[in-house]
Amino acid sequence: MQWSDEHLALAKKYRKLTDIPVEERRYKCHTCNHVVESTPCPVCGETELEIMCPLDHTHCSHEIVSGIDYCPLCGAAVCPECGSHDVTQISRVTGYLQDVSGWNAGKQQELKDRVRYTVA
Repeated sequence: MQWSDEHLALAKKYRKLTDIPVEERRYKCHTCNHVVESTPCPVCGETELEIMCPLDHTHCSHEIVSGIDYCPLCGAAVCPECGSHDVTQISRVTGYLQDVSGWNAGKQQELKDRVRYTVA
């Protein structure tokens, strides 16, 4: 993903999502899949909302892509084609495909730090 200068400026301005002022925040409701401006969710009433990364546009139309990128602001896995944060990252471990969201923080960081090579 090629991040624009505007995106990189946001990543420098806010080091983490909780640094974003409350009046500039958007929230993602995982109960009804809406993006809302305030808590609780006006659609379903859910109060446990996730602060949404300003670089996330919430919809990825890609089924499967090889490789993964990481958001320069929040560090979440993003689609390398469109930059959407709405992805599930899987990896092959001992012969099985597995969702990496269940891994501990150290193992997830190890996955982020891996260097990938292309054999020409």
